[in-house]
Amino acid sequence: MKKIIIPILSLILLSSCMSDDRYDELNQDPKNPKLVTEDVLFTAATKSLVDQMSSTNVNNNVFKLLAQYFTQTTYVDESNYDLNTRSITDNHWSEMYIDVLFDLKDAKSKVISNVELTDSEKMGRLAQIEVLSIYTWQQLVDTFGDIPYTQALDIIQYPLPEYDDAGSIIYPDLINRLDAIISDFDTSTGFGYNPIIGDVADRLYDGDMASWKKFANSLKLRIGIRLSDVNPTLSQSTVESAVNSGVFTSNADNAIFNYLSATPNTNPLWVDLVQSGRKDFVAANTIIDIMNTLDDPRTDNYFKENLGGGIFQGGIYGDNNSFSGNSQLGALLHEATFAGVLMDYSEVSFYLAEAAEQSFNVGGPAATFYANGITASIEYWGGTTADAVDYLANTSVAYGTAAGTWREKIGTQFWLAMYNRGFEGWTVWRKFDAPAMNVFITEDDIALPVPLRYTYPVDEQNLNQTNWSAASAAIGGDTQTTKLFWDIN
Repeated sequence: MKKIIIPILSLILLSSCMSDDRYDELNQDPKNPKLVTEDVLFTAATKSLVDQMSSTNVNNNVFKLLAQYFTQTTYVDESNYDLNTRSITDNHWSEMYIDVLFDLKDAKSKVISNVELTDSEKMGRLAQIEVLSIYTWQQLVDTFGDIPYTQALDIIQYPLPEYDDAGSIIYPDLINRLDAIISDFDTSTGFGYNPIIGDVADRLYDGDMASWKKFANSLKLRIGIRLSDVNPTLSQSTVESAVNSGVFTSNADNAIFNYLSATPNTNPLWVDLVQSGRKDFVAANTIIDIMNTLDDPRTDNYFKENLGGGIFQGGIYGDNNSFSGNSQLGALLHEATFAGVLMDYSEVSFYLAEAAEQSFNVGGPAATFYANGITASIEYWGGTTADAVDYLANTSVAYGTAAGTWREKIGTQFWLAMYNRGFEGWTVWRKFDAPAMNVFITEDDIALPVPLRYTYPVDEQNLNQTNWSAASAAIGGDTQTTKLFWDIN
């Protein structure tokens, strides 16, 4: 995207210096569009979002480390929760605001002003843009807490935006925004074929608006169930209305981004793990120990059998670890075309399991949704229905006999299913306090607690100090151990 914008800006500056129309043709680059269309902006924003959520580059995304799916071999700063030396929090903040939300805002403006689009086409495109925007806003809240929201994205009027309260302002508004557009998918037309990109601009569902409606409802379910412990009334009404309108019902509904085999359109994991030639990550003992105990059928898909058939060993989380002496990341994660996932049926099923335990009317018991979530994950990773049946027959897995409270049961299996989706895995642990995470003890006998949030970017502290200070005080301190508003257990 940046490679497109830079020459466009250069063209605009050049053309502004020439008053004679006869020079116009000299200012046109035949290989780059003079104006970026809404289709290009929408595709670019989608890819930026999926890239950021999929990557394991320690400069951009350390969620798989925070979830303790991966641990590091030689350079362990990030496993030891140093998120500021590499400006990780700044990079995530800027990527989500600039390369996702600003692009979506621009796409929205261009859709509205495009006189060649029908009302149905405008309605559909705006609804798609809104879903991805809401997804991104919620992700930012669940990473940082209170954030600039109502004054954000308007750098002319609000160059130093105030932060909004996540629980009382942002989350309710995101629900209202979803309510406002969910019915728009019924009669509208989404992004279609664009000759500039040579493909359908919608890389998630190829313009299938019924699928987009399910995605919108499933996102509403996610936002609603996140509130279950802190605002049960709003949580229940949001969850039940989402389910009644139609959420994901199988893996066919998953919101996935299919990457290509050639750069720059490969899965960023391939860039991090293969193209880089680096050997920075191995399986963490946190996940390996649990999967070994449960005889989990996904283990040989999640991780390589580089130690021998059926042998899996995780590196000590947070410590220096041998690359060859521990289980390495699975073959699928090394494929350039491995799909990126924004949301899937397994995730939705576990939300419904929690909703059932909260006595919400979601059409079934927790045990059924729990089994659906496990089965969907096993099948997505290449297992069979028979594999899922056998696994669920394990008394340590079966809902009725597995040890622990319902939170521990759902939390552990939900966390296992979110492997490769580090942010959601980390969020599951924060919400359910399960499974038990390893605490690394440094050479100075200092225990390093798992972060509960990202601290605000250093740039915000330096450039938006007044509003940063107010936000920090409002959430209880800008530290990694400050709980988010919905994390009260």
